[in-house]
Amino acid sequence: MKVLVMGSSGGSGRAAVEQLLAAGHHVTAFARREPNVPEARERLRYLRGDAIDASAVERAVAGHDAVVVALGISENPLRVRLFGPARTPANVRSAGTRNVIHAMRKHGVARLVVQTSYGVGATRERLGFIDALFLALLLKPQIADTETQTREVTESGLDWVLVQPVHLTDDADDSMPFVSTDGDTGTMKVSRASVGRVLALAVTSPAFVGKSLAVSGQPAASVSTQGTALPSK
Repeated sequence: MKVLVMGSSGGSGRAAVEQLLAAGHHVTAFARREPNVPEARERLRYLRGDAIDASAVERAVAGHDAVVVALGISENPLRVRLFGPARTPANVRSAGTRNVIHAMRKHGVARLVVQTSYGVGATRERLGFIDALFLALLLKPQIADTETQTREVTESGLDWVLVQPVHLTDDADDSMPFVSTDGDTGTMKVSRASVGRVLALAVTSPAFVGKSLAVSGQPAASVSTQGTALPSK
């Protein structure tokens, strides 16, 4: 498949690119910044652009079979809460995803995989007290924009999948995380590398179309849960 990855310069986006390439897909990595790439790689091309620019997004989407959206604000969350983001539009998730949806409809691209966050949309009521307080106090504007993004996706009429990771880490582990369509979780930390694996697999898996995937760390063997694993194809 030909897959466009929006927000490919972020941790999860980069991981999705790597996993998609490993699965044999042709990948276009779309981001605002020039990538730090030592040499060209087979089946990978880079496209510089801004997700807020509808024309740039439309041109990027054309000719692809699926789109992965991993947009977000990578700046210090406390600074963003106090002063707003310095480099990224505050509504990058919703506005960028809206542009993607419009472009996909125009060009007949059906499969849309979007990373949001655990505690938004279908998992809103599943957060513990501390996590809910953290989101409300520190990330309130970003969560509100992610809620808008989620509505845009679920009302898009596309073959969508929402991927909702818990607290993200930069650990190197890229093994299959704990995945649930019911909002269940294992541990409340998961690596971006593991999330990238789920984003890549969700591109081709028919079992999760129209569903939200809660993605967390694998629980200890002694913990009983109802999570599942994504199929390998």
